[in-house]
Amino acid sequence: MSLGADMIAILEGKERNLFKHHPWVFSGAMDASTLPASAGVEKVVSYDGRFIAWGWYDKDSHIPLRLLSWKEDDMPDSAWWERSVRESVLRRKSFFSDMSSSTNVFRIIHGEADLLPGLVADVYGRIVRIIVSARVAWDMREVVVRAIEGLLHPQMIILNTDSAFCAIEKLHEIVEYYQEGVRFTPAEKLAEMRIREDGIYYGLVPGTGQKSGFYCDQRENRRRLEQYVKDAVVFDGCCYTGGFTLHALRGGCRKVDAFDSSADAVHRLLSNVHLNVDLGVLPSSSLERVTANKADVFETLRSIPRNAYDVMILDPPKLAQTIKSLESAKKAYKDLNRLAMEKIRNGGILMTCSCSGSLKREDFRTVLAWSAKDAGAEVQILETLGQGMDHPVRMSFPESEYLKAYILRVIK
Repeated sequence: MSLGADMIAILEGKERNLFKHHPWVFSGAMDASTLPASAGVEKVVSYDGRFIAWGWYDKDSHIPLRLLSWKEDDMPDSAWWERSVRESVLRRKSFFSDMSSSTNVFRIIHGEADLLPGLVADVYGRIVRIIVSARVAWDMREVVVRAIEGLLHPQMIILNTDSAFCAIEKLHEIVEYYQEGVRFTPAEKLAEMRIREDGIYYGLVPGTGQKSGFYCDQRENRRRLEQYVKDAVVFDGCCYTGGFTLHALRGGCRKVDAFDSSADAVHRLLSNVHLNVDLGVLPSSSLERVTANKADVFETLRSIPRNAYDVMILDPPKLAQTIKSLESAKKAYKDLNRLAMEKIRNGGILMTCSCSGSLKREDFRTVLAWSAKDAGAEVQILETLGQGMDHPVRMSFPESEYLKAYILRVIK
């Protein structure tokens, strides 16, 4: 770790949000004459010399300065990182008490929301999966691994860079494996394991799948869906490995048609249905009540008949990867929800989600209002939902509220 001898000065008028503990600083906000040549920890001050925070500067990062500590006497060295990781994990202690029963998959580090930029970590039973999306987290990864190992003593830690950020962070797509804090290379492909969420079982191969392999941020929302599906015919768009489908089956739906663009995800969904039937979690009739197909959700919504579904679920991947793509993403969200509102039965229930952090909740709600207008429907908001409590939203960092969801009634 490099400790800069000088200070980075913030330009006049650019410091307000930083004093309010927003952690991101872009190049246009910094006095170029004060920038260091190498990456490392730097003291960050206002244009008139007032201390703002300690930050990590790295010119090769797409966010060149990430603020870490707003306490002048608490410089973020290795001990700071180790302590911050431990504190983040311990904030989830209630989840560990449930691991032997209904749920053993949850998040223990949620990036900037836990004051740890570019760093996500999820527990999968006895395995921890770490995702790195920023150069600063990559530089500090061994400290992070050591802290998690010392606190949890997992069977294995799997760490990889986030492919969605590798290009803009100038990182390579890398996977590393650790046992007892020591990096190693597995002699063979890792075996499939089972995880539990809310009493439902899922199979996965550690280190594979989208993001960390399972979307535990939708835990509470999947549970809420069960209240609306009794005897319903359900459409599950962008189903991935079946989280909403499995809850719909447990909730007593008459039928689920599930769709995803990934053939592997569709195969895994059907495997998960079989698994839960075999374990007695779902009734044997579940196998006849579900269909799963590889398909594009936009094309599927255009082709399905009207009035075929009582409940429809839209949980697409992130459509707005960046601020630059936000306007085109809004159009895509609008079309997706308009189609669902046109096709759903009168009085039907639509659960719709957005995981685009750059799309604010109020903007998503506006998009849904325009979808309803174009579909010629009246829409009631029944529930306003978001990410699970292990994915906290940091008040000074509104971008951490990335998952927005609504349960709507569509009246035509």
